[in-house]
Amino acid sequence: MFKNISVGLLALCGAVAAAQAADDQAMVKLATDSGCMTCHSVEPGAKGPDGLAPVGPAWRDVSAKYKGQKKAAGELTHIVMTGSNPYDSHWKGKVSGIAMPPNKVAITEADAKKLVNWILSLEAGKKS
Repeated sequence: MFKNISVGLLALCGAVAAAQAADDQAMVKLATDSGCMTCHSVEPGAKGPDGLAPVGPAWRDVSAKYKGQKKAAGELTHIVMTGSNPYDSHWKGKVSGIAMPPNKVAITEADAKKLVNWILSLEAGKKS
């Protein structure tokens, strides 16, 4: 009986991992198609143009910064759609970009919400 439970749990874990990998691929495709990957990366440490700091923060860094903040998804979705204030940048000195431009011409708000929720689900130190 315990052997059957163990086999069932292993199969379930495999199915969950496969679903997560498919979700990761779908979100990276959405981000690429929407132009997000021009400035952002999933993993920290990526270089920006000409070997400078990246233009925008890595999404695992964004996830870590906003972890546990209840309003993060709404606030970040708003920033994706309308852009950010260059005088209010909390990524100053960490990225080469000054501000995020508005992206409502590149992505729908519904897709932006999906992407932001996925970004916030990323865990620091784990590779997709």
